[in-house]
Amino acid sequence: MQRFLKFVKYLRLYGWEPVVYVPANADYPVLDEKLFKDIPEGIEVLKQPIWEPFTLYKVFTGKGKNAKMSINLTTHDKKPGFKENLALWVRGNLFIPDAKAFWIKPSVKFLTEYLQQNPVEVMVTTAPPPSLQLIGLALQKKLNLPWVADFRDPWTDIDYYADLKLSSWADSKQKSLEKQVLTAADVVVSVGPTMNEMFAKKVARDYEVITNGYDEADLQTSVPLSPKFTLLHIGVLLRGRNHPFLWKVLGELCKENAAFATDLEIKLIGQLDYKVNEQLELNELLPMATLGSHIPHDEAVREQQAAQVNMLFIDNIPTAKHTLTGKFFEYMMAARPILCIGPEDGDAAAIINQTKTGKVVGFDKEAQLRAVLLDFYTQFKAGNLHINGGDTTQFSRKSLTGKLALCLDKAIAKRNSTKQV
Repeated sequence: MQRFLKFVKYLRLYGWEPVVYVPANADYPVLDEKLFKDIPEGIEVLKQPIWEPFTLYKVFTGKGKNAKMSINLTTHDKKPGFKENLALWVRGNLFIPDAKAFWIKPSVKFLTEYLQQNPVEVMVTTAPPPSLQLIGLALQKKLNLPWVADFRDPWTDIDYYADLKLSSWADSKQKSLEKQVLTAADVVVSVGPTMNEMFAKKVARDYEVITNGYDEADLQTSVPLSPKFTLLHIGVLLRGRNHPFLWKVLGELCKENAAFATDLEIKLIGQLDYKVNEQLELNELLPMATLGSHIPHDEAVREQQAAQVNMLFIDNIPTAKHTLTGKFFEYMMAARPILCIGPEDGDAAAIINQTKTGKVVGFDKEAQLRAVLLDFYTQFKAGNLHINGGDTTQFSRKSLTGKLALCLDKAIAKRNSTKQV
C-alpha cells in the first residue's frame, strides 16, 4: 500500500519515528516485493497473525488455493454464479465491517500490551479495510491515545458497497460504526475534498485532505516513448470502471481510418473484468490490445513513461466525484497526457485542469471522446504529443508527508486539550 509506505519512507524528515503494525500472514490480492527497498533501515515492524475467510471462500466456490481475492471477496474473471453470490451475501452480512474483522480483537489485545510497555505519541490507522479503524477506535478508548484516522477510500460510500447484498440490519451496523469512527478520531484525513464533504454529511466536524501523490525517486531514466499510439491503463479494471463507449469509439475510429488502426495499441495491465474482453472482441479491438497481469511497481512506472497516453478510468457511480487514486498522481509524474473518463466537475478533473496534465471526458460523451482521441492522435502523428503541465510539486510524497506530520501534531494537541477539560 504505497500511500503509507511512502509516508513511512519520509516521516523521519519531519522528526517522526514510525512503528508499523501489519498482519503476519494476510492474503493480499497483489504483492510487490521490490517495494521493500522503500522501507527505511531500522524501522520497527510489528506483525501478528490474522485469520481470514478467504480459504473457506475458495473451497466453497471451487477456486484454486492460489487464487487472489479482492478486499470485497469477489473476483472479476467471469460472471458470478450462485455460489459467488451466496458467498458475497455471507461476506456482507456476517463479516462486519469486512473480511478482516477477525483481526480486530487479537490486534487490540496485542497492541494494548505492547503500547503499555512501549508508549507512542500518536496512532494512525488507514482504511480500507474499515476493520483497521475499529482497532484504532478501541485503542483510543483503552489508552486515550491521540488518533489520526486516514481514509484512502470511503466506507459506506465505496464503489462496491451496493454489491454486498446487505440486509437493513447490516447496512445500519456499518453506518453506525462509520459514524463512531468519524466522531471519535482526533483528526480525520481523506484523499480529497469531495470525500470529506460526504463524511461531513454524516458527522459535522473538521476534516483534513492529504491527497495521494508521486515519489520522484521512482522515475525511470532514459525511457523511450512507444512508437505506437499506445493508450495505457495500469491497475484493476472492474465493471464500474470499464466504459463501453470508449471501446465503441475506438472501434469506429479503427474502421474509419486504416492508419489509426495500424498505429493503435491498447495496453491494459492488471486484473480485468470479463466484460472488458467481451467488449474488445465486440468492437474488433483484440488485435490492437495487449493484456497483461500485475507487474512490479518499477515496471509500471516505466510503462507509464513510455505510453503516448495514460488512461484514468473513474467508476460511473453516484460518488464518482471523490475518486483520486494513487495511480492518477503517478500518471502525472510520468509527464504523459492523461485521458480521464469521469465527472467533469470531480476532484480528479479539478487537478487535471489546474495542472494542465490531460483531458477529462464525461461519462458516455462519445462525441467529446472522439474529438479528444483524434486530437491526441493528430499530435502523435506530428511528433508533438506532450503536456504543457503546471507545477505539481504539491503532490510529491515528501511534501504530502509534511502534511501528515502536521496532522500528527494536531491530534496530540486536541487529545491534550481533551485531557485538560
